Amino acid sequence: MAISFFIGLLLGTFFFGGLWWTIQKALTARTPALWFLGSMLVRTAVVLLGFYYAGNGDWQRLAACLVGFVLARFLAMRLTRPQAEVAHAHHS
Repeated sequence: MAISFFIGLLLGTFFFGGLWWTIQKALTARTPALWFLGSMLVRTAVVLLGFYYAGNGDWQRLAACLVGFVLARFLAMRLTRPQAEVAHAHHS
């Protein structure tokens, strides 16, 4: 169960880290749509395969993997929020 959770955390880090990287690259690319499309296809395929293998036909392992993935999303949101928003949150 812990291994499935850890795999979900890794998959989430890959997915949301890849999204952040894609946005950075697409901002200066001549064809940003291709960056977004290619990135989405690769990230989604890797995550789906990862969930398939981590779940191994067991809904509890799949759920643990999903919890890890969602936790990675919240961590990515917290780490990538704008500095102005971070400063405002500390003063509230």
